[in-house]
Amino acid sequence: MQFPTDFKYSKEHTWLKVLDNNEALIGITEFAQSELGEIVYVDLPNIGKQFSKDEVFGSVEAVKTTSDLFMPVSGQVIEVNKDLKDHADLVNTASFTDGWMIKIRLLDASEATTLMDAYAYKSLVG
Repeated sequence: MQFPTDFKYSKEHTWLKVLDNNEALIGITEFAQSELGEIVYVDLPNIGKQFSKDEVFGSVEAVKTTSDLFMPVSGQVIEVNKDLKDHADLVNTASFTDGWMIKIRLLDASEATTLMDAYAYKSLVG
């Protein structure tokens, strides 16, 4: 299982990759997708929607279950991964790269410091 060290992680199994210009990508961890199984549908928010930390921003539907997606930090959606509409399986096969879900503009960049680093997250999920 991968735990990229340049990502931050939430206890709800979402990851955050901070980019330039106060932007960040968000997706679910490899652990989360493996627990869910085959992802068949991803419900993502509209561009412009604003969310607070820990608020539900969407959901993923697997063959046997549906799971809410929780914001690891506060932000405004500036882009959604349109590839997931027809290729939800990217969440399973490339959760840290092509399987990203949303790009946000951070509303409070300091919230990222409250998330776990790769080592702490690896300890959480074993």
